[in-house]
Amino acid sequence: MNSSNTSCSCRTEFNLIQVNGTWTRQTGQCQDKEGKLSDAKIYENKSDQEVSWTVVSPIVFTYRVIQCKDLLDPRNNTLLWGHIEDEELKASMRNSKPVKRFIVIDKTVHDLYGSKVSQYFDAQGVIYKILPLPTTEENKSMALVTKILEEVHQFGIDRRSEPIIALGGGVCLDVVGLAASLYRRRTPYVRVPTTLLSYIDASVGAKTGVNFVGGKNKLGSYVPPVATFLDSSFFQTLPLRQISNGFAEMLKMALMKHHGLFELLEVNGRKMLHAKLQPSEICSGSKQEDSAEASMRIAIETMLEELAPNLWEDDLDRLVDFGHIISPELEMRVLPALLHGEAVNIDMSFVVYVALQKGLLTKNEKGRIIQCMLGLELPVWHQDCSLALVQKSFRERLKHSAGSLRMPLPTGLGRAEIFHDMIEDDVICQAFQKWTEELSTFGSN
Repeated sequence: MNSSNTSCSCRTEFNLIQVNGTWTRQTGQCQDKEGKLSDAKIYENKSDQEVSWTVVSPIVFTYRVIQCKDLLDPRNNTLLWGHIEDEELKASMRNSKPVKRFIVIDKTVHDLYGSKVSQYFDAQGVIYKILPLPTTEENKSMALVTKILEEVHQFGIDRRSEPIIALGGGVCLDVVGLAASLYRRRTPYVRVPTTLLSYIDASVGAKTGVNFVGGKNKLGSYVPPVATFLDSSFFQTLPLRQISNGFAEMLKMALMKHHGLFELLEVNGRKMLHAKLQPSEICSGSKQEDSAEASMRIAIETMLEELAPNLWEDDLDRLVDFGHIISPELEMRVLPALLHGEAVNIDMSFVVYVALQKGLLTKNEKGRIIQCMLGLELPVWHQDCSLALVQKSFRERLKHSAGSLRMPLPTGLGRAEIFHDMIEDDVICQAFQKWTEELSTFGSN
């Protein structure tokens, strides 16, 4: 080999130090003892041909998830200040200037709670604007995001101290989150879920998004809210179908990682559904946790356990993807016939039969899961969930998951593993046949 074609490379690690407002890079050997040290680093590589710099800059998000009661009671200041943990900062912000809030509220929620929201902010002496919008899956688009951004800009907010408030179901929270992430490159926002599905799922993570070119959530970002406020009293005005819809996400967490939660749903699910997860009279006012409170708490805790270490989904092995392999395609195909949780449950129902076919579940466990689903009044089969759609969904999963299926499968009640290899065609076909034979009589048409 010609020595002239060889080159040596030199790599240097630099820390970043701020002194008197100016950042400078310094090697470990020459580091000043004074100044502010950043967690970021710069790595410089020099060779005969080039110089390159690699920046490693950790991004940390801190957000609060608060379960509370009577959120719209003017004596409760959580909605206004619950996103701030520091009491001194909270006091200074209260006294510094007139407080402003921009509230985006789902139109149906506004019909039910709009007057209470107005009364709340009037009582707090807040300058506010309420924007009611029809936030449905059918119009979950960039047009809705643009509408919010135009109204926010006209109203005028301080992007550092006046968070946008989203009050509604999952679509509302997703759309407002995306708008906030775009306005002045990131404006803080607060999520207030009013459906059980969004209470457990959309409200506690970082994902925002809208539908695009017929695909569910094809446009979006990973920007969590500064806070999520959870008040289950909103469920009192929901139709039972919406409560059942939310139970699908709760059951997902139970099947993946919490046997105790599964048993709660198995034994008390129908009762909790028809009580709309409101506290029982026996436990109301007492310190004893009833089934509804326990199930919601466990669902939130298990969801946060899975989401917090992987907010940006850098790790594609995600237990929370259970029920989300087939359901996006199915949901968009039959829109608006199926709610999101209903599509998720149909997905989970089929995958339970895949797990049975692979010997991961016993017939008894499969039976208990399906009976639990039916007890929660969730659909377990749908005529549009064809074998062709299932196979297409599996291929799409493989394509968009770095060449690995990464499919969560239950291996027991409250246990699961992620399987990377493509499921064999004969397993899928046999599972589909058994699923259809046993459950098509329960199907949605």
